[in-house]
Amino acid sequence: MSSSITADALPTLREFFAPGGVLAGSSLTYEHRAGQFEMAKAVERALEEKRHLIVEAGTGTGKTLAYLLPALRIARERGQRVIISTGTKHLQEQLFFKDVPFLESLLGPLKVCYMKGRGNYICKQKLYALSAAPLLSEPAEVKQFHIIRDWEKETTTGDRAEILGLPEPSPLFSKLDARSEACLGQTCPNFEACWITAMRRKALESDLIIVNHHLFFADLNIKQQAAGAPDAGVLPDAATVIFDESHEMEHVASDYFGVVISQQRVEELARDTDLLLRAKGVSFGSVEGAAASLRERARMFFSTLPVEGVTLGRHPFHDRAGFLEEQGEFYASFQVALERLFDELERLKEVEEAAGLRRRVMDLRLSAQFLMESTDVNTVFWIERRAAGGVKNATRSGSGAPAAFHTYLQATPIDVSEILQTTLFANYGTVVLTSATLTVQGGFDHISRRLGLVGARELTVPSHFDYGKQALLYLPPYLPDPRDANFIPQAAERMRKVLELSRGRAFCLFTSYAQMREMYERMLVELPFPLLLQGTAPRNALMDEFRTTPNAVLFGTSSFWQGIDVQGEQLSCVIIDKLPFAVPSDRVVQARMEAVERAGGKPFYDLQIPQAVITLKQGFGRLIRSATDRGVLMLLDNRVQRQSYGKVFLDSLPPYRITQDIDEVDRFFNPEEQPRRVPKAG
Repeated sequence: MSSSITADALPTLREFFAPGGVLAGSSLTYEHRAGQFEMAKAVERALEEKRHLIVEAGTGTGKTLAYLLPALRIARERGQRVIISTGTKHLQEQLFFKDVPFLESLLGPLKVCYMKGRGNYICKQKLYALSAAPLLSEPAEVKQFHIIRDWEKETTTGDRAEILGLPEPSPLFSKLDARSEACLGQTCPNFEACWITAMRRKALESDLIIVNHHLFFADLNIKQQAAGAPDAGVLPDAATVIFDESHEMEHVASDYFGVVISQQRVEELARDTDLLLRAKGVSFGSVEGAAASLRERARMFFSTLPVEGVTLGRHPFHDRAGFLEEQGEFYASFQVALERLFDELERLKEVEEAAGLRRRVMDLRLSAQFLMESTDVNTVFWIERRAAGGVKNATRSGSGAPAAFHTYLQATPIDVSEILQTTLFANYGTVVLTSATLTVQGGFDHISRRLGLVGARELTVPSHFDYGKQALLYLPPYLPDPRDANFIPQAAERMRKVLELSRGRAFCLFTSYAQMREMYERMLVELPFPLLLQGTAPRNALMDEFRTTPNAVLFGTSSFWQGIDVQGEQLSCVIIDKLPFAVPSDRVVQARMEAVERAGGKPFYDLQIPQAVITLKQGFGRLIRSATDRGVLMLLDNRVQRQSYGKVFLDSLPPYRITQDIDEVDRFFNPEEQPRRVPKAG
């Protein structure tokens, strides 16, 4: 059947997915999946009829091909460009470097491109300006400059990921990247040779553009602020967007439709102003003086923010009006300094690069004004203290304060549903949302309400896996409430027993760093297996070590609950400490709970439980990744058994076989042996 494919025609869905079709004749081990075909038909129908669609497709469905082929067909037949957005760069890379080449081996050449955010690419103009007038004094930066300069002569993409020997993060690369605030656009002498220009050109020639949620929503926000300006953003127009891993959309959209300023951002603006004057050989003492004044006044403003004695993390900024009454002169002084620098940069109209600096000054002015003066009821205002370099636990001085930190003044939308209705769902003919974890008790009400998705078609495709045979969910009896002081020692004992039966080969996932470390320390002295701890090495390095180390046990928190794929016996057990409720003291979570209550809802049942259900499904989803995988899931939180809301969690999980009997866990791992004599206490 594949012989009928021409350069202009792609196979129909039936020709591709049916027994004896194109996919059956490929190098893959073929098995017809009714759910995959059903999803592909639903996606194609939505594209043809310009309707929105939401699909929960269980692990093993083959959802990637189920949306890729319909997208390619509609793009080629109707000339309608399609954007595919993924929750992680890992999936984005898998699509472009694995799935698309596989399809090309069956269908011939395809017009598909891959786009990252501008900060991933080198700016030729900045690099050449620095080469012409070297201003580096730090030996490390000089070394990095030579690495970057030599690489730039050879690269065909300009993507920072290609550079070997450059530390992560690299402060020098951040000064040379292609972020839009310093971009000259079409006035740049390197515009035609620019990597961003090349990326845009490639996108305009493509049927499919593969991005990630961070780039998509950053681009959407830029276009909204620019009100239709032709050069705004990097993504070209498209008729359709398909969001894979769409359970992440609310979180990412909230970040990019928010507002943030920091002293670090002001310092970068002042630094870039100085660098521009030096690189151009321009002597404008008044501009330098304005930049120096801005630095000083920004330091004074940020130092007066109410962060004294607070820990790292988010903290509410409730009383902005009171702050302005008591410390308003520091805010006013900061705004005056921004106005002065803008006026001075206006005098540099003959210097093209000054336009980008003026835009940055104006953006800071407007952002600071919104953060300090806005009364928008759909916004929560807060202050975040982050350790310098992004380290979660900075070294502490004798005073107990972090040795080095940055303060960020931020505003986040409480509810993004209306924003997404007007900027996303109203602007694209078809938006498809898919993930393995979207429903709560079989329904899409929660996710649709949070995202502002109205009137969409809905489809639930069960997993291709036989969870009743492949997975056993163990709920140990008689454990204390997770908030009880006796929980840790008793939970540790249950964990040890199961890890002995599984012979390691496990993920132990936690809702807090403190509990993760305590359990890790306890298991170190009780288990003979190699134990890996999040934070002791980069995430990818830990995963590589886990995959190659027999009987390893990995202890992790939030970043290991999703986006991890380990097939085979190496991962045979997933243990979760608590139901993953969001921390209610988090200012954004708190504001969203208050908003639900004001609307007449019940925050715990309408917000916290559904979000925790989706997160739990993600965590347990690490275990069964193929039709041959087998394993035990263990939840140490007894609230799922004794609280009435526990039924919501159990009803939302795949049809695992459930037990409270440790002997059944033993039989699962050792089906050929007599049951071991394990005490019945759990």
